[in-house]
Amino acid sequence: MKEEIKDLRRRIEKIQKELDKLHGQIVVDSVSCGKKGKKPLGTVKITGRPVGVISRKEQLLKKRNRRLEELEEELLEMTIQVEEYIESIEKSELRIIFRLYFLDDLSYPKVADRMNKMFPKRRIRYTDENIKKKIQRYFENVPQCPDKK
Repeated sequence: MKEEIKDLRRRIEKIQKELDKLHGQIVVDSVSCGKKGKKPLGTVKITGRPVGVISRKEQLLKKRNRRLEELEEELLEMTIQVEEYIESIEKSELRIIFRLYFLDDLSYPKVADRMNKMFPKRRIRYTDENIKKKIQRYFENVPQCPDKK
């Protein structure tokens, strides 16, 4: 989830840069000043901003930006729910494992390594399989949500 939030923030920044770039956009064109027979009398350079194109693109970028911000908000809400659920777990060891695995997005071996550093005097060292089994066993013993059956 954290990686997705970072990705959304990066996309929002990119859109913001695009919007800033749009406001500085100037279009240059050259047109002829009439004709004498088949030959043009001269050419003139015209510079300006394509207001219609800019406003349409700006509107679409702002809409996309709003959507990304809504997604980011939803992900943050889900993260809060996950944190609250983890806090409700009785065993502190499991809470730490769950935070490392689900919130910090670490792999099983990295979680085992962190746990071994936190509890160096533990008789049986943590392994990736050990961590995986603890997570699996916890979810096997937790009742299913009523609406998910």
